[in-house]
Amino acid sequence: MTNFVEAKELQYQYQIKDENGEVVRTIEALAGLDLEIAPGEFIAILGANGSGKSTLARHLNALLHPAGEMLYIDGKDASLTENELPIRKAAGMVFQNPDNQLVAGVVEEDVAFGPENIGVPTEDIEKRVAESLQAVGMSSYRYHSPNHLSGGQKQRIAIAGVLAMHPKCIIFDESTAMLDPAGRREVLEAAHERNRKDNVTIIWITHFMEEAAGADRIYVMDKGHIVLTGTPGEVFAREDMLSALGLEPPAVTRLAGELKASGLPLSETILKREQLTAEILKTKEAFGSFVHGAALPVSGADDLDLLESTSPKEQDQKRILLDAKKVSFTYGSNTPYQAQALHAVDLQLKKGSFHALIGPTGSGKSTLVQTLGGLQKPERGHVFLEGEDIYGQSFPKKKLRSRLGLVFQYPEYQLFETTVLRDVTFGPGNLGYSEEEAKEKAVYGLRLAGVDERFWEQSPFELSGGEKRRVAIAGVLAMDPEILIMDEPTAGLDPAGRKSLFQLLTSLNQEQGITILLVSHNMDDVAECADQITVLQKGEVRLSGSPELVFREKALLEKMNLALPEAAAIAQELSDCGIPIGRDVYTYEGLKKALGRYLC
Repeated sequence: MTNFVEAKELQYQYQIKDENGEVVRTIEALAGLDLEIAPGEFIAILGANGSGKSTLARHLNALLHPAGEMLYIDGKDASLTENELPIRKAAGMVFQNPDNQLVAGVVEEDVAFGPENIGVPTEDIEKRVAESLQAVGMSSYRYHSPNHLSGGQKQRIAIAGVLAMHPKCIIFDESTAMLDPAGRREVLEAAHERNRKDNVTIIWITHFMEEAAGADRIYVMDKGHIVLTGTPGEVFAREDMLSALGLEPPAVTRLAGELKASGLPLSETILKREQLTAEILKTKEAFGSFVHGAALPVSGADDLDLLESTSPKEQDQKRILLDAKKVSFTYGSNTPYQAQALHAVDLQLKKGSFHALIGPTGSGKSTLVQTLGGLQKPERGHVFLEGEDIYGQSFPKKKLRSRLGLVFQYPEYQLFETTVLRDVTFGPGNLGYSEEEAKEKAVYGLRLAGVDERFWEQSPFELSGGEKRRVAIAGVLAMDPEILIMDEPTAGLDPAGRKSLFQLLTSLNQEQGITILLVSHNMDDVAECADQITVLQKGEVRLSGSPELVFREKALLEKMNLALPEAAAIAQELSDCGIPIGRDVYTYEGLKKALGRYLC
């Protein structure tokens, strides 16, 4: 058998049991799946939430076993218990949630754990640890505690632990979902490097379509089947089919398709930004006449400058709801693991605003969110809710809970009841409403969040990642908050789920008047929704202002391991090359309009 992975008619069902252990329902996750992956291939697996991707990944790592169907990994029968360890040596896995695979109290010990378990000589382990940490950009954290790292930093450590085992195959199950743009790029490049240099087979499961664009082949899953396969160009050319499956080509591919339909002579399927800008520049004559003039200048702010906001909403003289003043916080004070997470941070949320908080992995975003949400008292500084200090002795905590809702990075951490309806009812009940009133508010929250009624009596833990987030949001909305704080809400969501969630957030902001603070690593999401942006780096505010102003600071953002939205990057590259798009374009809709002005 020459393939590294050989699967025929692979099936798997999850059994849902009641409190008495009786099976009440089965969920078919894999439904007769066929798959072949050759040694040294870099393949991407795409599919909507609930399509079976993670179940397949767990079979490939021998965490789940086929029930009679054929599955061979590295020539070994995966149905045999005695093959578990050899398969796991051959096929390392990086999970979506890093907390699932971090085991030690110090970073270097965690990375060394895997090699030690498979018998790597002691003298080789230190070299592997150093190489792996360097590959994921975490060498400076070698002696830190993983417990004091951000979610994105933890993920880099988990990836380093797998790289250090030198497996024949690495399975990445949504492993970059919590990373900043530079971190995602570094991990993807590290995977490609292992693939090129060491012929390591890479199985890359992702919802970032642009990450799949560099694969040798793409497999698309739906309802436990492989429904489409081909090169990235072949797969992303099937936009109608992808849309029906809750997926979509990369945004730059969709933009190129629309430009081609408008008359610009472009290649059949463009997959990367660099390819699009190069082709536009080759066909400058297609633009006809240009409006000549100097491009909008970069403001030239240095690291600590705050940019004056020109956002329309900021000009409306709306009242400040939440005001953080000189907030500081240190983890592990007076211990060897002491690390300052926040230093004299100021942040204001005005009523009705859609404010984005961005920054590289480990910049202090989640710490600030927990401080704003009343979960972590600052060492210094204050947080005011319309003038009242939320950490003051006289401030009623229920007042904060009723006016401010917080949705965490991992929604399953705040879901706990036996049914969706009971889970969402808990919050209003905890605020003192009667059982009937709490249920009414729960129904209101569920409907507002768009949770289908057929899910209300199901366990929240049976739902897909996208539906879990909606339930978590519903639980917050049921308490009728004025402020909604979302910490990385789209991590792990498929394109349809992400689009649906942002439609919901936009509706809550514009139609319900709810003030939103969004924490995100996805610059395209931020560009589409936010009217104000605050940028954190190393626990300090580096930039604050409208999207137009913040996204002009390309050099500064890149210095902080961030990136421009793809549309802004294309616009600036074209402007630098003589096509006067302007540096204030930062959304795809704006870019299409700007380009359209110059098309014949």
